[in-house]
Amino acid sequence: MRSLESRVATGDGHEALLLARVPDTPRATLLWLPAMGVAAKHYLAFADALAARGIAVFLHEWRGNGSSNRRAGRGCDWGYRELFADIAASESAIDAHAPGLARIVGGHSLGGQLACCRLALAPRSAGALWLVASGAPYWRSFPSPTRWWLPLAYRFLPWLADRRGALPGRSVGFGGNESRGVIHDWARTALAGRYAAAGMAFDFERGLAAVDVEANAVVMARDWLAPPGSLRFLLGKMPAVRARIETLEAIAPGIAADHFGWLKAPEAVVEALLRPE
Repeated sequence: MRSLESRVATGDGHEALLLARVPDTPRATLLWLPAMGVAAKHYLAFADALAARGIAVFLHEWRGNGSSNRRAGRGCDWGYRELFADIAASESAIDAHAPGLARIVGGHSLGGQLACCRLALAPRSAGALWLVASGAPYWRSFPSPTRWWLPLAYRFLPWLADRRGALPGRSVGFGGNESRGVIHDWARTALAGRYAAAGMAFDFERGLAAVDVEANAVVMARDWLAPPGSLRFLLGKMPAVRARIETLEAIAPGIAADHFGWLKAPEAVVEALLRPE
C-alpha cells in the first residue's frame, strides 16, 4: 500500500493536500469528503482500513481546514460554489494517480450532502455513492424536540458568522472556523429543505432527481446530528438511487455510535459499507 500526498490547486489561488492510501492492486477509488470543520487527516484510519480491502481512498480537504492555504475571515470568504470547484480539482488529481478504475464518491455529514450535489452537477464523476452519518439538515426531517429549536439555530449561526466575519465554530460547538458563504448556503437548505449555491444558476433539486447510482449509507444509532429522518429526506431527493441503509448500534467497546465516535474505530463502518447485499 502506498501513502500519497498531492498538492491540489483549484485555480483561484486555493491549494490543499489530497491525502491518499492506495493499495497495490486497487479495484476502485473513493473520493471522501469530510464533515464540516474536520480536517482530512482525521479520516486516515478509515482510509487505511478501506485500502486494506482494495479501495484506493483519496481524502479531500475542505477549503479553510487542515492543509488548506485559506482561513475564513472578514477578508476571506467563500461558499458552496468554491467548494464544488475544489472537489473537481481533487477528482482531476485522482485521474492522474489512479486512472481507469471504478469511482465512488462519499462523505461524512456535510461531506455526504455535497457528494450528492456533486453527482447532481457531474453525473459521470462517480458510479456509486457512500454516506456515513449524513443527511440533509432540513429542520422538518428531525424528530421532536430537536426540530422545535433548530430554526432558531439556523438563523442565529449565519447572523453570528456575518457579525464576526466567520463562524467561530469551535466556540459555539458546531463546525470549525467556517466561512460566511458556506454557513449561508448550508442554512438555506436547513431552513427551506432545498439545495442551492450562491452565485450558481444550476438547479440542484432537478439535478439530484436525475442522479442514478448505487448507494450505501450508514446511520449511527445515537447520532442526533444526522438522524434517520434526515438521511431519508436527502435520499428522497434522488428517487432513482438504489440505496442500502445499515444502522450501527455499536462501534467498538467504549465508543458510542454517534456522529464522530466512528472515526476512532472505523472498522464497523468499513464492514458495513463493503457488506454484500
